[in-house]
Amino acid sequence: MGTVVQLKNQINNSYFQLKNSVEEKLALTEERIKSKLSSDVQLVQKMTNYHIETGGKRLRALLTLGSAKLCGYSKGSRDINLAACVELIHSATLMHDDVIDEGEIRRGKETLNKIWSNHSSVLIGDYLLSRCFEMMVEDGNLEVLKLLSSTSSKIAQGEVLQLQHNNEVDMLEETYLKIISAKTAELFAASTKVGAILAEVENKEKDALEFYGRNLGLTFQIADDTLDYNSELKLFGKKIGKDFFEGKVTLPIILLYQKLENNEKNRLKEVFNKKKRTSEDFNNIIFLINKYKIINECYQKAQHYINLASNSLSVFRDTKEKEILKKLTSFSLARNF
Repeated sequence: MGTVVQLKNQINNSYFQLKNSVEEKLALTEERIKSKLSSDVQLVQKMTNYHIETGGKRLRALLTLGSAKLCGYSKGSRDINLAACVELIHSATLMHDDVIDEGEIRRGKETLNKIWSNHSSVLIGDYLLSRCFEMMVEDGNLEVLKLLSSTSSKIAQGEVLQLQHNNEVDMLEETYLKIISAKTAELFAASTKVGAILAEVENKEKDALEFYGRNLGLTFQIADDTLDYNSELKLFGKKIGKDFFEGKVTLPIILLYQKLENNEKNRLKEVFNKKKRTSEDFNNIIFLINKYKIINECYQKAQHYINLASNSLSVFRDTKEKEILKKLTSFSLARNF
């Protein structure tokens, strides 16, 4: 249990260090998001207000602000504008995700689609994306426009790829990595590279931050998918099994399938092909995951991306900003829990 507490402390410390380092700019980013989502259409305003009130860690916005600071950006407020932009892209994808997954709870509150409707939620997600493109055009940098528009396209393709392989327990690990690369890592990579573009640094620095963001994104997603099957988290009151009950096949299930005997593989397929999975089904899966030490194996794989992300920052001179970004990669070093 101590290692779970250690993990939580590492996440909190590195996150709050980054947040504190750009606190004033983050507050302005929040204001920018609110002003950009203002609408004369009552339902749009009501739904976007509700979305803003649900909060969130604003990690992608923080990565843009932190990367820009690392690269020495100090002219104007373009970093604030584009930090708001990447955060709105993320928010739009969450709204679409909740519709696809028929999600009812996010961040402890009912989802937009649960309160209003799927149709409204999809349209509000589209509204956020349209606001993002306005902000990209306002920025006026062709490289930024190309990067963020391409990122939006890749995220959408990742969503479709995940649907294509829904409930597929014999999915290739390579396919899983393609899905999370598109759905998660691409926006992390864009968030960090945008900061470098704003500072007009050399391509080497731009590429390093893009590589850092991509591998950080892969690490975060693998960790998140793995935590969903960590039975010890029940002891801390965290609800687990969300992905399982939604029928999402993630890395723990992929690695488990590879280790099972044929009869167990068939049983696993049956479970994921069911319209609804039960608590008993989940407990059986948890038993097998513990039996084959799948949690540790997942974190060993995450370690690879941790190292890549951390090492990519070596092109930058040692500064407080570099140290803060580097610490963000350390949160899953305590993987033996």
